[in-house]
Amino acid sequence: MKVRGDFAADKRLILIAMISIFIGAVCAYVAVLLLSMISFFTNLFYFHQFSLTPRSPSTNSLGLFMIVVPVAGGLIIGLMARYGSEKIRGHGIPEALEAILFGKSIMSPKVAILKPLSSAISIGSGGPFGAEGPIIMTGGAFGSIIAQGFHLTAAERKTLLVAGASAGMSATFASPIAAVLLAVELLLFEWKPRSLVPVALASAVAAALRSHLLGAGPLFPIPAHAAVGWLGLLAAGIVGLTAGAFSASLSASLYKLEDWFEHIPVHWMWRPAIGGLIVGIGGYFQPRALGVGYDVIGDLLRGHLVASVVLGLVAVKCVIWIISLASGTSGGVLAPLLIMGCSLGALESHFLPTGGSSLWPLVGMAAVLGGMMRAPFTAVIFALELTHDVDALPPLLIASVCAYAFTVLTMKRSILTEKVARRGYDIFREYGVDPLEKSRVSEAMSQPVITIPSSTPASELLERYFASSNKHRGYPVLNGKDELIGVLTISDLLGGSFLENDKTLQARDLIGAETISTFPEETCREAAERMATRGVGRLPVVSSDDPKKLIGIITRSDLLKPRLSDFEEEQKYERHWKLT
Repeated sequence: MKVRGDFAADKRLILIAMISIFIGAVCAYVAVLLLSMISFFTNLFYFHQFSLTPRSPSTNSLGLFMIVVPVAGGLIIGLMARYGSEKIRGHGIPEALEAILFGKSIMSPKVAILKPLSSAISIGSGGPFGAEGPIIMTGGAFGSIIAQGFHLTAAERKTLLVAGASAGMSATFASPIAAVLLAVELLLFEWKPRSLVPVALASAVAAALRSHLLGAGPLFPIPAHAAVGWLGLLAAGIVGLTAGAFSASLSASLYKLEDWFEHIPVHWMWRPAIGGLIVGIGGYFQPRALGVGYDVIGDLLRGHLVASVVLGLVAVKCVIWIISLASGTSGGVLAPLLIMGCSLGALESHFLPTGGSSLWPLVGMAAVLGGMMRAPFTAVIFALELTHDVDALPPLLIASVCAYAFTVLTMKRSILTEKVARRGYDIFREYGVDPLEKSRVSEAMSQPVITIPSSTPASELLERYFASSNKHRGYPVLNGKDELIGVLTISDLLGGSFLENDKTLQARDLIGAETISTFPEETCREAAERMATRGVGRLPVVSSDDPKKLIGIITRSDLLKPRLSDFEEEQKYERHWKLT
């Protein structure tokens, strides 16, 4: 008898885990390469130097000429997308989602090369993006390419693709736990050891290598602050709701502008250059809105910017980010969301009664991230790993969950899934245990079972068992010892002129394929998978001690019973506490 456990993992988990460790190491170097490429193109575009030294575009001395730099970058991106691969357009995570859910986790080497190159050009020329979206897609592409060299299932390729994506984010931000949570909340669409273990190992390896390649975290250390009391927790709820409203309006504005760009009577190849023009104009008046802006995030979290500067910065950043992304260029969303969330929190800190200037930018950052991406736990742990501020955990959780709840109730899709939906794919992001997995065959099978004696003359079968008035289309066949010898279905009798020609035929002679059965202790999911893979509509249920002893039958209709029970738990309203 098969012994069931808590999980369905098997020894192949060891193989996938070993491959994922290698992928984690590779993607750590890929992340470093992407960051170096961004520095290279920033120096080339704004300072006319061949250098890998990180520099902000805001310190350039180009004057009015800086307006045309993002235009040139957008033009290059458009050419690369048209003559290279259209998949480099956008911010990376939706493309990874599409490959996972609808492309059997197969990504091309072309994308692995062109995506980081195009993103580096886009960001290096002033694009107001982060490196995390491109590195997630690039890491995923490398994970997929490595996986394609092994004899794996699509589910195993998905695990390794996500392992690469998680490792890329972990190496970029020194955030291994948040990277795993991002994988679970946004990419894996499951919580199973077969995927969680390899992804976690890849993320941890990448984070360990990052400390040697780029330095250890936190990326944004902030001044200490007092623990937040009840008044601060209430304020965190207000920050969360404000961030939720901000996230909903930002996402709606982005896709309205994307629709507007679709109606511009020019080829889509030229649209990134149009977006680049707006970026250049905005960057001329607010240079710190250009590029990744990690320095800006640090200043906001430390309270170094006055309210008037913050207001101008967030206004310009929002406008140029939305327009540039809607134009179809290449770049990520996390870093811009961090800046916008920090700015929102910094502005609100002037009106909140407690917490100080360093806490609320952090809370606003996590809240906008949690609301916009519908990933509240990722947002909380991400904020913690970026700052190592453990005292901020309670307000971070409240604000992120409130923002998440607001956008869940007001937005049909997130900024990430909306793009996938616009390509004709719908994504449902609620996770739960399959009702068929929770129910055993013994709970859903039908009893007693109508059976056919094996000696029944074939000429009587149609009239006695398969007439139009009969309910069932198939029956187990038992021999004289009441032992199961097979299943006879209406399809076995179709076109049965032989029934009239050979009067000696009996039921036992008409059984077609081999007997496919199930055991009462197996799950309904296992039974459903067996029906689907073997192309049958019913399974005899036999004793695990005696496979010839029939104890029931389970049909496709019976498999609806667990679904019905689950539906009633969700939809049937009852009151058990009575006043009288």
